[in-house]
Amino acid sequence: MAALGWLTPRRRSATARSVLAGEASAEAARKSVPETVREEPQFPVVGDDKAAAFFDLDNTVMQGAALFHFGRGLYKRKFFETRELARFAWQQAWFRLAGVEDPEHMQEARESALSIVKGHRVSELQSIGEEIYDEYMAERIWPGTRALAQAHLDAGQKVWLVTAAPVEIAQVIARRLGLTGALGTVAESVDGVYTGKLVGEPLHGPAKAEAVRALAAAEGLDLSRCAAYSDSHNDIPMLSLVGHPYAINPDTKLRRHARQLDWRLRDYRTGRKAAKVGIPAAAGVGAVAGGTAAAIALSRRRR
Repeated sequence: MAALGWLTPRRRSATARSVLAGEASAEAARKSVPETVREEPQFPVVGDDKAAAFFDLDNTVMQGAALFHFGRGLYKRKFFETRELARFAWQQAWFRLAGVEDPEHMQEARESALSIVKGHRVSELQSIGEEIYDEYMAERIWPGTRALAQAHLDAGQKVWLVTAAPVEIAQVIARRLGLTGALGTVAESVDGVYTGKLVGEPLHGPAKAEAVRALAAAEGLDLSRCAAYSDSHNDIPMLSLVGHPYAINPDTKLRRHARQLDWRLRDYRTGRKAAKVGIPAAAGVGAVAGGTAAAIALSRRRR
């Protein structure tokens, strides 16, 4: 029987090293379980009427900036000259190459747009916005983000665009995508005619967070059960408001912040190299540049 002594459990307390070894082994076992086995809770939650979703527009729902696409459409309709088109094209190319919202460029674009629409009727721009959506924007909607928005709608939740773009453009896009509505920058109008000024300030950065907070209060929403989606670090205040923040096609700063806080990330840009550095695919940039060059050349031939 002495030979079987090694089978008998030894009555002694575990040492600190053995405790450490056991904990390390358990942690290794947990990590070895495939991610597909660790199922996440269903989200969005079907029937949760206290939840809603808030989506940034530029480079989150749509590739590029809505304001720049709108400018191209206005140029086509003779609202301004080739020189202004070149400026819009440069701003759009910069935005797409950099993958971030530069306040100076965005401010310049807004001032250009305000000066262009001054004196025009709101109803006229709303009608033109419908046409411009079909011409320049519809094909630039990210299918992945569109699917996320549809998941919220299918769950019976409201979905809002929240953007610094003019509210008239945002409302057109929201309606075409079947979303609930849109929060956007409001341009002043008197008797239905644009004055060339803004009401307050652009809906950007912290202003977006305040708009979401106000809308949630009016709608009786629980922000801890809501979701928000954006590509830009400028929207961290909005993303931080909700219980389910998502970084979509994130710029470098937002990607870093999202990883630190364990936020969900989604990247729908084509090309892994482009996704790594926050640059859209070169083919897309070339398409915009080519289209702009063609428009300028055509304009010159007509003179």
